[in-house]
Amino acid sequence: MPETAVADTVAQATEPERGRIALLGGRIPLARLRDLALVPAIIAIAIVGQIVNPVFLQTDNLINVLQTMSEMALLVLAQTMILIVKKMDLSLESTMGLAPGVAAWLTIGSAGHGLGLLPGAWSVPITLAVGALIGVINAVLIIRFGLNGFIVTLGMLIVLRGILTGISGGQTFFQLPQSMLYLGTAQWAGMPASIWICLALFAVAIVVLGWTSFGRSLYAIGGNVDAAKAAGIRTDRVLWTVIVTGSVLAALAGLLLSGRLASVASAQGNGYIFTVFAAAVIGGISLNGGKGTMFGAFSGILLLFMIQNVLTLAGVPAQWIGALNGLIILVALTISRITGGKVQD
Repeated sequence: MPETAVADTVAQATEPERGRIALLGGRIPLARLRDLALVPAIIAIAIVGQIVNPVFLQTDNLINVLQTMSEMALLVLAQTMILIVKKMDLSLESTMGLAPGVAAWLTIGSAGHGLGLLPGAWSVPITLAVGALIGVINAVLIIRFGLNGFIVTLGMLIVLRGILTGISGGQTFFQLPQSMLYLGTAQWAGMPASIWICLALFAVAIVVLGWTSFGRSLYAIGGNVDAAKAAGIRTDRVLWTVIVTGSVLAALAGLLLSGRLASVASAQGNGYIFTVFAAAVIGGISLNGGKGTMFGAFSGILLLFMIQNVLTLAGVPAQWIGALNGLIILVALTISRITGGKVQD
């Protein structure tokens, strides 16, 4: 029994490596083609966008798409890691709002609806610390107490949303300190810093998941947690790392958004989780755990924002964009059934 479990774990854990070998020589497995499945769609949307409005492929518009996408993309990155280990975190969207909200509340003066208790230089560390604390609480409830992750994070979503509304009085924090504005407004090498941060974090995640033992352990845990334990993987430690890191990434996403908008709204992040799951699903991430890649997830969120931008340039009402996201999920599930023989449910 243990030997079989170990064999299963090794087979699951080395799936990304086998996929790379297959891509370099011989036939490409159909499952691996999903990583690139959205590339033709992205190219097609780019062509359609240019036909709809010549502004679409202009540099300023593309940078605008990438910058507005970068905050949501960090949530997708976080959720993808969590989904791969067969967990789920619905509270990421509320963490995106509360973490910078607490920082603003403590560092800005009464004119901006804050308390002004701490210097503005503390705003970034406070934001990331709040994100880490939320992740720790989620991890304790899910891992230590064995509670259902969906219910725990749903409850946490509601709690965090209520706290942000409470400390803000339902108002928007403004007059943010310069340290909170920097990452959302700075330009590095001619592009917004948020784009560079997003691309760098996804690049790191791609390397970690595809070429490190830690990344393989995520796939092993998502595929069969008992087999992963039998193979000597410290599953609890990995799960702790993934859940806490996911919350910190959500806090960072909130910091980028707050910096770009120069404010923290009491409803910041509300409803984002639906787009996050849409991007993950169409990017090939399995809700059953153990499958999917960061490249696929990035392709998913990029495709969604390109579609939204094309619709905006075409004058389509914003209300229809939400309906489109739901339709894309259904189409993605259907395609998954056809190409993989199994629906990702």
